[in-house]
Order: sequence, then C-alpha cells, then structure tokens
Amino acid sequence: MKVDTGLPMRPDIEAIATYVAAQEAAGFSGVWSSETSHEPFLALVAAAQASTTVELGTSIAVAFARNPMNLANVGWDLQAMSRGRFILGLGSQVKPHITKRFSMQWSKPAARMREMVLALHAIWDNWLSGAPLHFDGEFYTHTLMTPYFVPHADDIAEWGPPRIHLAGVGERMTAVAGEVADGFLCHGFSTERYVREVTIPALTRARAAAGKTMEGFEIHGPMFLVTGTGEEEITRGIVAMREQIAFYASTPAYRGVLELHGWGDLQSDLNALSKQGRWQEMGTLVDDDVLHAFAVVGEPDAIVPELARRYGDIVDRMHFRAPASLPADQQAAMVASLAAI
Repeated sequence: MKVDTGLPMRPDIEAIATYVAAQEAAGFSGVWSSETSHEPFLALVAAAQASTTVELGTSIAVAFARNPMNLANVGWDLQAMSRGRFILGLGSQVKPHITKRFSMQWSKPAARMREMVLALHAIWDNWLSGAPLHFDGEFYTHTLMTPYFVPHADDIAEWGPPRIHLAGVGERMTAVAGEVADGFLCHGFSTERYVREVTIPALTRARAAAGKTMEGFEIHGPMFLVTGTGEEEITRGIVAMREQIAFYASTPAYRGVLELHGWGDLQSDLNALSKQGRWQEMGTLVDDDVLHAFAVVGEPDAIVPELARRYGDIVDRMHFRAPASLPADQQAAMVASLAAI
C-alpha cells in the first residue's frame, strides 16, 4: 500500500521544503496539499524542488472555483517541475461555497465534473500532439488555441499529462471518477461499510461501462484517525474528532453515508445546530458508535492493525499523519507497517 501524508499549509517556502524532504526520507509515497486557508498549488512548487521520488498532489483543489484552461496550465507546469510526479486531485465542494465563497456557477455537479476532466484532456492533447482544440460542451467551450499560448510539448513528453484523481461521496460523482479519472479520493467522511457497499461498486460499474477495469485505478482510503502518546492526548483527540465528524455530518450532500447506517436523523439535527452557529455543541451529538464507524481510535500500536482490517483489501493508498508528539522512530515504524499491507 502507498502511504501518503499531508503538507502543512503555511506560506513558508523553507519550512515546506524541509518538511517534504523529511517525509520522502521517512518512506512516504506521496505528499498532498489541500485547499483550505491557502492556495493548494503554490506549496507544491517548493515541494517539487525539495524532493525527487515522492508523488505530489492536491487533496483537493476546488474544481469549480476554476476553469479547465486554468487547471490545464497549472497541472502542466507542476508535472514538469516535479518531473512526472504530480497528481491533480479535484473535488467539487458544495454549492454554498461555490456560489457564496467563490462567486462561481453551480449546476449538475457530476456532469460538470465529467466535462471538466474531458476538457482538460482535450487541452493537453492539443498541446502535446497538435490535435485541433475543439471542445464544445454544456458547461465548458474551448475552441481557440494559438501557437503563442501553447507550452513546449517536451516539458512533459517523457511522462505525459498529470493523472487526475477525483474526490466524491455520492454515487453520481463516484461514477464520474470511475469513468474518466485515474483514481478516487474517498472523502474522510466515509465508513468502511460505505466504501465497500457503495463506493467500490459504483466505481466498478462505471469503469466496466466505459470498457475499463480497475487495474491501475488508485483508491485512496478515508482517514479519520485519533491516537497519541497517552490517555489525555487521545481524549483531546476524540473531542476534536467528534466535532469534525459533526461538521461534515451536518452537510446535506453527505446524508447518504449516515442513512446507510440508519443515522439519517442525526444529519437533520446537526444541520439545524449549524445554522444556529452552535458548532461545539454539535460534537456532543456524535456518540461512540458514530465516532468509531468513521474514525480509527486507539493507542499507536493498535492503529495499523485496525486500518489493515478495515481497508487493507480495498484501498491502494492511505493518508497517514500521526500526532507530532509521537517519537519519530514510532511514526516511521507505523508508516513501514502500513506500506507492507
């Protein structure tokens, strides 16, 4: 199994470079940035310069905050800078963020994401092969490309364009990933049962319908993890995890995960509290059954065996980030154990 970790999202080039070099030396397969309080692509420039083998990706960049041409440019450049190690991880976000935070359009998210990926490949194909650019879709149209705006094909000719991994929860977006993407990023707000009963069947059906197999298609495991060096640290982690689960569970788009377990009413209750701004109170509604369905909780020695039990036979990559309080040798041993699964 490939074992990945996250990139600290701080605008400090030297700190990013030092961190990525250390993660590569520790045996991680990939380092991923995320789009939260900072732009997700810039940090990967520093990461590319500081590493030689570790894969670099976005987990995720918000697709609908951008257009295919923007993403084609940044994906091309990061693929060149990393010498073929970049993975463009995209997610849709939810409607309020797209329309109210990014001031962008929202409609038919699964169909729009499918078209965005197809448009990206059309643009890259034009740049690499000189094939005419004529992409005319429902959401995106790209029919103009003059030589002045075409990057040099030999920038990435050795490796080809970046792989695209899509994030999703619902069956429609998951099916889009199966049809047009190279991998799937399971949302952290997924359970083992949901991945087995909903996610993987949806991916398999979509790939079969597109004449593809699951061979070479990477599935990233969900990763809500609570551990620590003592009972007090683990207890603090549990409180924070209940709040994180409650935050995601309040989102209507993720209700299906809860309903599979018979917890649909919890989503309604949490959504009502979120609209009142009662964020901390929301965590108290997440009981032990819900907590342990979504998160792996325990002492460090128990974490890897439980991850292996839940996901060892169904995912190809696992995102792992242990608390900083764990000794470096213990973290390295956990990474090595995960990689051996």
